[in-house]
Amino acid sequence: MKVDNYFPQQSKVRNPPTSLVQRLRFLGPGFILSASIVGSGELIATTTLGARAGFVAFWVIIVSCLVKVAVQLEVGKHTITTGETSMLIFNKLPGPRFGKGSWVLWALFVFLLLKVVQLGGMLGSAAIVLNMLFSGVPVGVWVVACAFVAAMLIFHGYYQVVERASFVMIAMFTVLTLVSVFSLALTPYSISWDEIATGLKFDLPPEVVGVAIGAFGITGVASDEIIAYNYWCIEKGYAAYAGPRDGTPEWDARARGWIKVMYLDAIVAMLIYTAVTAAFYLLGAAILHDQSAIPEGNQLIETVALIYTESLGEGIRNAYLIGAFFVLFSSVFASLAAWTRMYSDLFGQFGWIDFSNVSQRSKVVAGLSLVFPVMWTIIYLYLELPVTMILFGGAVGAVMLFLVVFAAIHIRYARPQIIPEKGRFQEVAFWISTISIVLVGVYGVYSLF
Repeated sequence: MKVDNYFPQQSKVRNPPTSLVQRLRFLGPGFILSASIVGSGELIATTTLGARAGFVAFWVIIVSCLVKVAVQLEVGKHTITTGETSMLIFNKLPGPRFGKGSWVLWALFVFLLLKVVQLGGMLGSAAIVLNMLFSGVPVGVWVVACAFVAAMLIFHGYYQVVERASFVMIAMFTVLTLVSVFSLALTPYSISWDEIATGLKFDLPPEVVGVAIGAFGITGVASDEIIAYNYWCIEKGYAAYAGPRDGTPEWDARARGWIKVMYLDAIVAMLIYTAVTAAFYLLGAAILHDQSAIPEGNQLIETVALIYTESLGEGIRNAYLIGAFFVLFSSVFASLAAWTRMYSDLFGQFGWIDFSNVSQRSKVVAGLSLVFPVMWTIIYLYLELPVTMILFGGAVGAVMLFLVVFAAIHIRYARPQIIPEKGRFQEVAFWISTISIVLVGVYGVYSLF
């Protein structure tokens, strides 16, 4: 059975807040994404790019964080007004169909399978941190333990407790990272404005293009996070509060109000993760690049630790490790929560399950919460190359961005606008975002050859 929308119970419908202070109280879906954004992308991919490229690729990180949000908002707005899930949006795109799925949906299915490698790297990174804290237990044991805990948390639905704990730890880790950047002024690694200016010249040495593409695909709000954002908007926020479209002026007012809240949610989250991402990059460029210390293999976390111990002293090492674990594990947890929804929706669009059946959907989500951690564990134990695995997933995500952009263009211009925009700002921002994503992707391919 093909699903035309996926609204939770009607009882969640509520009027939107009208003041800025009231809207701030409803920020949420963007911060759920932050649990996965401020993880492998920022802590590992961004720092690795800074270590390899120095300051010259700083612009890649800034562009990556800023340009994807308009596409995210376009897809989110469509979900609020229609109740369509991400996979249903992809399944309605034009082009050849294979069975019940569009060519885009099948391509997305393949890309998401490839990103299993990235999640294995993220899981392994969290295990490496625990091995550094408790060296008597091998990394492999910690990988299995982390996978088991993540699976049980999602299987039993303990989202809220972990989300709150992760948010607190990520906030503390963010403060630690920002303090580290400012502390560089008191060390031999002090950053000059000339060095920062060097990184904003839109130049990219060929030898770092591969890492840069991976970092572009995974930093900021990545393609799979744009896709996941819709499920949180439906289940935990704005689409649920707006309710199913009934054509009344009351619904129109509710939808417009919750779209404004979604805009605020996404922009505030963007400002936060952009600041953190820039901080990670500058620390990697200033400290690791200067020492030719490239994060690799199971020495990954030990190498990244230098950005804190060199700026704040050796005494900060354990605090860094604890924070790094929560950041990485929350990224795994948030990704698992999103993947169980994306894949169950995907299976529904293919006709393999009845996605509209709440009981059946819940069973599939629960089953996938056990299957994916096993897959991630196996792939990590086989490869044991966390940085390469994460950057590979980022490169796959960069290609997936083209599909997301295609979907955003289609729902904006080929389908009726249920709530027309007032003014031209959103359209200008949308096209800046779209063109930037395409140009960076084309530039990356051109630089490789």
